[in-house]
Amino acid sequence: MSESYYVAVVGAGPAGMFAARELARAGAQVAIFNRDIKPGGLAEYGIYPDKHAMKHGLRTQFQQILDTPGIKYYGNITIGAQADLSLDDLRACGFQAILVTAGAQGTKWLDLPGETLTGVYHAKDLVFHYNQLPPFSQKKFVFGKKAAVVGAGNVMLDIARFLMQKAKVEEVVAIVRRGPAEVKFDKKEMEYIISQLDQRALDEEIERVAPQMRAIGQDPQEAKNNILEALPKAYPPVSLAHFRFEFLASPTGMRSDGSGAVSSIDLEDNALLLKDGEVKARGTGKSRTMAFDSVIFAIGDKVDDTFGLPVQGTEFAKNPAPRFPVDGISYEAYDPEAKSVIPDIFVAGWSRQASTGLVGYARKDGTNGSKALVQYLQTLQPIQVESNLLEARLKQLGKPLVTRNDIRNLHVIEQYEAHKRGAESFKFNSNEEMLEAIMSVG
Repeated sequence: MSESYYVAVVGAGPAGMFAARELARAGAQVAIFNRDIKPGGLAEYGIYPDKHAMKHGLRTQFQQILDTPGIKYYGNITIGAQADLSLDDLRACGFQAILVTAGAQGTKWLDLPGETLTGVYHAKDLVFHYNQLPPFSQKKFVFGKKAAVVGAGNVMLDIARFLMQKAKVEEVVAIVRRGPAEVKFDKKEMEYIISQLDQRALDEEIERVAPQMRAIGQDPQEAKNNILEALPKAYPPVSLAHFRFEFLASPTGMRSDGSGAVSSIDLEDNALLLKDGEVKARGTGKSRTMAFDSVIFAIGDKVDDTFGLPVQGTEFAKNPAPRFPVDGISYEAYDPEAKSVIPDIFVAGWSRQASTGLVGYARKDGTNGSKALVQYLQTLQPIQVESNLLEARLKQLGKPLVTRNDIRNLHVIEQYEAHKRGAESFKFNSNEEMLEAIMSVG
């Protein structure tokens, strides 16, 4: 048996998958551990469901990566301090280094009154729900007729699209902390819902906030034109629902209808100011209340602070003086209290920088994270890689393990089910159904 390096990759989204391929190409034996049964992460469960061609292309790439010599896949396995295996368990199984690409699995809230009311949700939970990621796929959501979505990015647009076109909400209002010139969504994403944008309401909103925009040198008409830039390629509406913006407003809490469900949201009006060349929103102290049947927060995510690594803000802590930087970026896990690097653990993708970019960003960051890790490996001696310790430890868990062959078979089964139903795609709605399908082939 030839000597090699032995590396664990935690997470099988784009960052983890492309990192694993680079590590294998660099001569490492790589084990990918994935919480979910299927690989893909947000590429599988975060892209809007009807983007079939994109998802198919990514699934094909991921299967090719799983077929790369030197890579093993273990699905349906959780890693963390309170999970199937801890980081120390992985070390005990012989891994010389661990690359954490588990995404931002924590839930980012603003700690406002009423966040636990029925009808108040985090966007991530809803995105996972309509993309059929267990167990979110089985969770029940109540939206009513009028919904607020807090945020101004692409996720906000995806949520608005789902609410109007699938959940049959009649009105969706985007609550935006800053002004029209600071929206973060792409024109392409706006094309899906702009035919349902209430343009009269947009005109009124632009007129309302125009004085503040002009006071900091912004052009209200230019901001409006940017929002409407998607009109020429607008998709036709599929419901009578409409969408509008509420700018310069920050939520301060949600109110109950008396039975545990949300009935309204309290907002504080904001003022725009320019600080160090950046547009900021500052609360004015003036409050108002708007009635809503549901409120969805699309404000980004944070890492899981129970994972077992130190957290700073929304991300795992990184070495401020990296030993192995890539493009000047640190990928090395760090303990701020001890002021010391955690030498054998690296982070990449949303685990390094939460809620930044999508597939292309994650792929690049995972690849760069693997380059940093390879630099570390080169300071170590290759070893005779033995997977017996890992296999024995996994067997002790007493739960089904999912391999790359299982993933290939599951994909074929779901394609067959889609064809049988005359649908573009099909997904099983629970882990139990997926495991049963896998076992039916095995």
